[in-house]
Amino acid sequence: MHYLCMTTASDISTRIIDAVMAKKLEPGARLGEQQLAMLFDCSRTIVREALTRLATRGIVTVSSRRGWYVVEPSQDEAREAFEARRVIEMGLIRCTQEVNKTAIKQLKNHLSREKAALKGDDVGLRSFLLGDFHVCLAECLGNSLLSDTLRDFTARTTLIAMLYQSSHDAAQSCAEHVQIVQALESNDLVLAEKLMQSHLGSVQAALRLKPVTNPLAQLRNALSPLSPLPTKGASEDKTEQDLHTSVRKNKPRQPLAPVSDHSDSSTYLGALL
Repeated sequence: MHYLCMTTASDISTRIIDAVMAKKLEPGARLGEQQLAMLFDCSRTIVREALTRLATRGIVTVSSRRGWYVVEPSQDEAREAFEARRVIEMGLIRCTQEVNKTAIKQLKNHLSREKAALKGDDVGLRSFLLGDFHVCLAECLGNSLLSDTLRDFTARTTLIAMLYQSSHDAAQSCAEHVQIVQALESNDLVLAEKLMQSHLGSVQAALRLKPVTNPLAQLRNALSPLSPLPTKGASEDKTEQDLHTSVRKNKPRQPLAPVSDHSDSSTYLGALL
């Protein structure tokens, strides 16, 4: 499908962000310049400008071997993204004095679309609306700059949810959104902030992330001193003494041959190497 109108770099970057939030572009998906130029009926220069903007925003990256592709956030980046969202979204609510009726109406309209999407079969639309709620909330609270920032972070956390197989239920997300809006409508901003913290926490908890470990733990364990070589115990000494006694009783007294000891450190180290 070609777009006959003049496509700008902003149009392309917006479409890519929307596709990520709708889970139509997965982590690691390749974004070929030539294919995008053909799709949007524009020059590769415009496509490259759009991808460069998205790279600055942390949505795509480029390498000499693979070209442009959607980012695959690490576990540390996943935790940082959720922490950034907590700071932004809870801070937005905390700095709000009052939410006007127009804003509440707009949020309720968004919730109605979420509920309708939950009943439908369009998984992409459902995913997009659940993420876009947070962008809509920032806009309704009167901060368009942070709404743009939140759109990027929401896209990144959508990628994280796909990459780390989130088990968070869509219906649960919608229900938590409803509770947040109800608190805002009652002008209970303290409760709204707590609900937002709980909501983001439940979304993050549903990710299959490995627990945070000490990065030096494995190396420390590998380089810990080796256990000392086993020495002769008391029972072994007693057995050898009994053997000597038996030899003295049954045979003429002769000097014993020295006991060979082959378990030296060089042999043990050689086995390890």
